[in-house]
Amino acid sequence: MRKGNRLTLYIIIALVLGIILGFILNETYVKEENKKLAASELRINTLNEALKNSTDTNSVSYAQLKTDKVLEIKIKNGALAARDKKTDPFSLVADVFLRMIKMIVAPLVFFTLVVGVAKLGDMKAVGRIGGKTLLWFITASLVSLALGMMLVNIFQPGIAMKLPLPESGTDIGIVKSALTLRDFLYHVFPASVIDAMAKNEILQIVVFSLFFGVATAHIGEAGHKIIKAFDAIAHVILKITGYVMNFAPLAVFGAMTAIIAKQGLGILKTYSIFIGEFYLGLFLLWLILLLAGSVFLKKRIFKLIKRIEDPVLLAFSTSSSEAAFPKTMIELEKFGCKDKIVSFVLPLGYSFNLDGSMMYMTFASLFIAQSYGIHLDFGTQISMLLVLMLTSKGIAGVPRASLVVIAGTLGTFNIPEAGLALLLGIDPLLDMGRSATNVVGNSVATAVVSKWEGALGEEQEDIV
Repeated sequence: MRKGNRLTLYIIIALVLGIILGFILNETYVKEENKKLAASELRINTLNEALKNSTDTNSVSYAQLKTDKVLEIKIKNGALAARDKKTDPFSLVADVFLRMIKMIVAPLVFFTLVVGVAKLGDMKAVGRIGGKTLLWFITASLVSLALGMMLVNIFQPGIAMKLPLPESGTDIGIVKSALTLRDFLYHVFPASVIDAMAKNEILQIVVFSLFFGVATAHIGEAGHKIIKAFDAIAHVILKITGYVMNFAPLAVFGAMTAIIAKQGLGILKTYSIFIGEFYLGLFLLWLILLLAGSVFLKKRIFKLIKRIEDPVLLAFSTSSSEAAFPKTMIELEKFGCKDKIVSFVLPLGYSFNLDGSMMYMTFASLFIAQSYGIHLDFGTQISMLLVLMLTSKGIAGVPRASLVVIAGTLGTFNIPEAGLALLLGIDPLLDMGRSATNVVGNSVATAVVSKWEGALGEEQEDIV
């Protein structure tokens, strides 16, 4: 069994064991906390209903209801904190792994991209490859958003689920983001490359690396020395990546145990319609992306799928496409993509080509509108799609980026942002599928651009 296959097997075993242990803990270790949470949420809903139906807001009974609600929220928060404390050891394993991945990502992007751009030689080549890359990214993003819009109109999960709606003033703990042109440009161009690396701002690192790489290519002999040194450093970082990836099964086990222990399998029953329809949408998006890729790659698309199974599984089980970035880079180079293309296209994809997240944005936004009984005509939905297309670019480094963008978009179209509370409980489960899809989308994009550039070589054999 080759090394890649062993890692896949270990990740799958860790995934299954994590689900089993998470279920056992949910039914035993954190059962009391989950009961308290369920009871608190029920009482809060009852109090909200009573407050809504109260005619005299100055009465003693109304004031008592508000006091009771505040106390109940404190009880709920206490139960959440107690449950988190119990599951922290499992979350910690996954968090440490993600921190190790993040320590690799910024230097890996910088050194590999500088070497790649320097090898390209001039701005004309960079512009040509960049143009092809952005053309694919924009097309894929529009397809993803349109698919989400189409499916949510066909399935109408917001109407079918009949979930109790949160109050319009509910605090969802997410700061909405309405990205202005100034904000976008500030997010693209770094004030300090050191700060950009410290915060893992991939897009800013890409911009600095492009300038550095082009400048390196134009300073002659001294530039060749820098390229040689950076190339060696990049290989060292890739070696470190191999060491870190050995901990991936542990991270998967911890992440799955924590999420199932907290959420339980019961949440799947409540939201089964929405989750099922969303994952069907992701499956269709995978088909579209792979079919589009096969137009250029022909039968090699199947080898690409085989190559990226580890990164996809890792992204799925840790809910982080960033966690899969270094491994994806390695596998694409083994697939035959030239390092100069991989190091250019893949980092850009992490800011501009998050296909799974894009589909989720239209799907979730229109789901919330349906839940509130708000009808949006076709023209308004197209406007929402275009707004999401613009506001979603370049915010991949923002925690819970999809929810942040959705919150800003809902406000623009007068849809209560509190509707996001409907999705907060299942967002980690949905994020798993989104993250895996992002990896697939960026891998296909990198392979296709490599083919366009005539830079797709033969597949390398793995060392056993």
